[in-house]
Amino acid sequence: MKTEPLLSHGDLDAIFAWCPDGPVSVADYLADARALAEDLPPAGYLLNLCHDRYRFAVGFAAGLIRGMTSLQPSSQSAETFQRLFGDYPNLICLCDAPADTQDLPRIDFPDLAAVNRKNAQKTQFSVPLIPADHLAAILFTSGSTGLPQAQRKTWGKLVANGRAEAIALGLDRRPHGIVGTVPVQHSYGFESTFLLALQGGCTFWAGKPFFPQDITCALDAVPRPRLLVTTPFHLSALLSADIDLPPLDLLLSATAPLSTALAANAEARTGAPMLEIYGSTESGQLASRRTTEGAEWTLLPGVRLEPSGDETIACGGHVEGRIALADLIELLPDHRFLLHGRHTDLINIAGKRTSLAYLNHQLGAVPGIVDGAFFMPDEEGPDGITRLTAFVVAPGLTARQVTVALRQRIDAIFLPRPLVLVDQLPRNSTGKLPRGDLQALYADKVNHA
Repeated sequence: MKTEPLLSHGDLDAIFAWCPDGPVSVADYLADARALAEDLPPAGYLLNLCHDRYRFAVGFAAGLIRGMTSLQPSSQSAETFQRLFGDYPNLICLCDAPADTQDLPRIDFPDLAAVNRKNAQKTQFSVPLIPADHLAAILFTSGSTGLPQAQRKTWGKLVANGRAEAIALGLDRRPHGIVGTVPVQHSYGFESTFLLALQGGCTFWAGKPFFPQDITCALDAVPRPRLLVTTPFHLSALLSADIDLPPLDLLLSATAPLSTALAANAEARTGAPMLEIYGSTESGQLASRRTTEGAEWTLLPGVRLEPSGDETIACGGHVEGRIALADLIELLPDHRFLLHGRHTDLINIAGKRTSLAYLNHQLGAVPGIVDGAFFMPDEEGPDGITRLTAFVVAPGLTARQVTVALRQRIDAIFLPRPLVLVDQLPRNSTGKLPRGDLQALYADKVNHA
């Protein structure tokens, strides 16, 4: 039976994580994981709801040691919990903060100070070996275009994913301290903060800072070299804040297209290269690029893309099986490709074609716009024509001013009718805009107008 180690760190005294009360060594992490594993009640699935990234890491490892599967939904709503319990009745919730878990069986994260690490048995400091074919995690799509779908991940593929990303980002040669603004339960946060630490030899900050001042404090708490794992939405807010940023060595973005202008601004402000990761919950991470150097993506080690009719299939490397991608992809030589938007983003109005991704890019490039998104409703208008709507956050601008600026950037037929100014968009914790939330905003602001 093939096995893979829980983590790649060769030195038990090396730092594994940075917590508010001080650093945690690899040996301490292993002792904490084994102690929690002993306290976990019998169950097949561990619904790991820990907000603290280190506690999540301890819970994940404890579950692996007990042969459990980690459930990682992108939402922690009551409806999500009810659906999960219906699909996975043999589960236990692990919580590190008050949470309404809908009467699901749960265990609160124990006080790790009670773990006597110094007197722990020698076996607690050995790195556990996990069967490569063990179903380590079930991740769930964000539900951007429908109900979340379960994506099964074996331990061997997760290990390969973490190692491939470390190689692509150069972290295998120079491990970084990671600060992430994205939740660890989400596939991007899970892969680019947690798996990078486990299998790339990196360390990480335990918290999930959101506000610009909190991000700077977290970066200050982690020694260089430093990597900030974030999203275009979080990055834009950080760069717009009137604060001094600590020195950075690498920036990483995903979940939404990153404009060249924002990438260039980030590099100018931090002096660090700005990289993007492309992938999906279904496929895992597939490719990377430095945004300011061009539009081409380079595949991660071992990954292949193959044409199949109108679709592109991801396979090889850490990809579980053969995954049909939702994006329009132009394959290039030397393991490179270009993205041309999503299949579902394509728009045809009066014979003219574009994509929501392109329109959103043009909208975001208008000076004075803080945030914005186009929306194509399902239903037709009173005249039998489906009209694009745009929701825009632009303090100090009128709807007419935004429309005039857009007219210089896009074909008139794609101008939004209406363009609605709002205080904020219903983005989730990773900066995405689930279609259901946009539909609800449309119903409130347009249909009820």
